[in-house]
Amino acid sequence: MVVVSLLLLGGLWSAVGASNLAVVTCGSVVKLLNTRHNVRLHSHDVRYGSGSGQQSVTGVTSVDDSNSYWRIRGKTATVCERGTPIKCGQPIRLTHVNTGRNLHSHHFTSPLSGNQEVSAFGEEGEGEQYGRPISGQKEVHGMAQPSQNNYWKAMEGIFMKPSELLKAEAHHAEL
Repeated sequence: MVVVSLLLLGGLWSAVGASNLAVVTCGSVVKLLNTRHNVRLHSHDVRYGSGSGQQSVTGVTSVDDSNSYWRIRGKTATVCERGTPIKCGQPIRLTHVNTGRNLHSHHFTSPLSGNQEVSAFGEEGEGEQYGRPISGQKEVHGMAQPSQNNYWKAMEGIFMKPSELLKAEAHHAEL
């Protein structure tokens, strides 16, 4: 059994190379890769059969899976304009593109590892129950403490560039 932990984006960063790190911005649609287990954060309309009963979130090895895209948004009731760079430690929401549900963690026990369940939630709807591992997918769960299992990097996707106004504000010239 392989499980993948998610200390909710304690280590979200872009994969464009250390010397030329691209920023992750509001409105970007990305796939997130767990750097330890080499799986991408995945979800589709299959419900957990226990715990929250919400939409399951797992990890998949497939690079071209269409159910692995997540939109970067501001936290609830916070404006996060498209193209605004995400600061280290800034609270964000991840919304699953295909179902429109937000990523959540719970104090419910995850089905395989007994850690914290991670799910997607946000719409009323019925789906199949998740009662056992889905073939080819890995459990994603939350943990209270950071570790080498908690690092995710933004990989494939559509990255919104910072606006020209934001670039001008970042530039400072002495008179």
